[in-house]
Amino acid sequence: MRFVLVDRITELEPGKSVAAEKTLSPQEELFEDHFPGFPVVPGVLLVEMMAQAAGKCLDAEQRSRGRAMLAQIRSASFREWVRPGETAEIRATVQRSQDSIATVRCRVQVAGRDACSAELLFAFVPRDRFAVDWRDPVMEEFLDTHGPKAPQEPQKR
Repeated sequence: MRFVLVDRITELEPGKSVAAEKTLSPQEELFEDHFPGFPVVPGVLLVEMMAQAAGKCLDAEQRSRGRAMLAQIRSASFREWVRPGETAEIRATVQRSQDSIATVRCRVQVAGRDACSAELLFAFVPRDRFAVDWRDPVMEEFLDTHGPKAPQEPQKR
């Protein structure tokens, strides 16, 4: 299993919100043990799906602070099982974003049912710590289809 837990981005407002999807194949080896006879997506993978989607939203802002990395799971709640082959619809909304940290509220739905939610805290790692040739194929596919969207300036009142 690759550890890319976002198949595609469906909506993106850089630094503000993201919608994405992930479907884990029933053939994934992890379902043999989690749980025999009643396979479900592990909660830790649901949290990682939310973290990866939220990280893409923060990174899409292209600020000089570095790449978003999950630093803390402030809360997580699981309500419904996510079964192999079901599509997890991931939504993340940035609550607070500063130079050193950001907090994001996330949720996963399956077929309109709330499966889980979390509040995640991100820290930022300098981009020069990552491989120079690192690419994000999920983000590239979204941008190829939808084009880049610059962050909007806050409206003055």
